[in-house]
Amino acid sequence: MFHHPGIQEVCVIGVSDSYRGETVKAVVVRKRAWDELTEQKHHRLDASAGQRVQGAPHVEFVEALPKNASGKVMWRQLQDAELSRSASSPAEK
Repeated sequence: MFHHPGIQEVCVIGVSDSYRGETVKAVVVRKRAWDELTEQKHHRLDASAGQRVQGAPHVEFVEALPKNASGKVMWRQLQDAELSRSASSPAEK
């Protein structure tokens, strides 16, 4: 997923899953020229390229990833936000 030409940055977090208990979610920052990149188009591009990659079943596009002063992605902040979203909406996606 990271090697896709339309993706600038990716952070993968764990999210709750009713079947597996937990699964992965990719939080993606698109490059400016790739604003039309959507979750469906991304999966189609991976399949058409013949990539045998186990992609993230959930993808969220954001403007920027939260980072600390040294430039590291603050993945716990993303994970906590996802946990609060899933707690407020009991229905699984």
